[in-house]
Amino acid sequence: MLDLWNWRTGSDRGGARFLAVLTVVAVAVPVLNQVVPSSSPIHLSAYGITLIGKYLCYGMLALAVDLIWGYCGILSLGHAAFFSLGGYAMGMYLMRQIGPRGVYGNPILPDFMVFLNYKALPWFWYGFNHFLFALAMMVLVPGLLALVFGWFAFRSRVTGVYFSIITQALTYALMLAFFRNNMGFGGNNGFTDFKDILGFDLHSDRTHVVLLVITVAALAASYMACRAIVESRAGRVVLAIRDAESRTRFLGYPVESFKLWLFVFSGIIAGIAGALYVPQIGIINPSEFAPINSIEAVIWVAVGGRGTLYGAIAGAVLVNYAKTYLTGAFPEVWLFVLGALFVLVTLFLPRGIIGLVPAKGKNRSDVKASERKADSAHSFKT
Repeated sequence: MLDLWNWRTGSDRGGARFLAVLTVVAVAVPVLNQVVPSSSPIHLSAYGITLIGKYLCYGMLALAVDLIWGYCGILSLGHAAFFSLGGYAMGMYLMRQIGPRGVYGNPILPDFMVFLNYKALPWFWYGFNHFLFALAMMVLVPGLLALVFGWFAFRSRVTGVYFSIITQALTYALMLAFFRNNMGFGGNNGFTDFKDILGFDLHSDRTHVVLLVITVAALAASYMACRAIVESRAGRVVLAIRDAESRTRFLGYPVESFKLWLFVFSGIIAGIAGALYVPQIGIINPSEFAPINSIEAVIWVAVGGRGTLYGAIAGAVLVNYAKTYLTGAFPEVWLFVLGALFVLVTLFLPRGIIGLVPAKGKNRSDVKASERKADSAHSFKT
């Protein structure tokens, strides 16, 4: 509830520091890559830019999960579905941009369709040669799935572990569907071998720098939008739903409607993150739908600090940096480390690593008193 105390006092020092860090990244990365010579020890390579971009995309996914789990109590184990659908929408656009430069030289059909003996482009690929259409699909497809799925789930008042299970089943079903060659999405191999985006070479360092800056801007905008939501009057109702759903419903609030629009907005953020992820990583395949990816996103949020927004992003960056290092140095122990990390954080750091940062300007007893006072108000008093 520390974040709620910050909201009541009108301060968000952690969020301000987070946005300052993003600003530094947006400025430093282009300088270290484009200005600093490659012979310098502080030169940032193309690989380094790709890693940072991937971490920031995962940060957006963690932000989406924290918005609904940390503030509304909705534990989704299927957000990888929204992330992947946004990525596939971007991948379809990038595949259409290859044109005759593919292995088989077909100006209309992507290489995998030629290999699988497709005679014509499937109807759902129409329009993806236009960036604006693809951009709309990156938002609409994850949002529509979240809307339909959430409407049925929340209307049936599916909550708790049951909601977590059916979201996990959703992403698993999509994974199995996208693995099929006759679905028209590349089957097991997915989409890769991208050439350019909006005419800019995707193998160029400058293009990757621009994509990273765009990712930074998208992450900052997503954070500020989420912060505006949780600090609004509607945000107080969302917090009340998390703390006392039955009481909030008894007071006359349309609980299902609040949960639905928040779930849809969270799915859209995850879809945008996936769309930014694909051109920077260079591939999208059905393994992105795997339930373990959604579970890892929950772990990022728990490690960073549930219900803090910026803590969830920090958790995503730190855990994935550890994953990059350990899967290279000690690949056989990574999953054990991840499991142990989640258990230890749950037992000893229920507020994540952000909970270790002392509050400035007030001693701990004052903070705890403020937290108790905020808890007793249940967040929905107008």
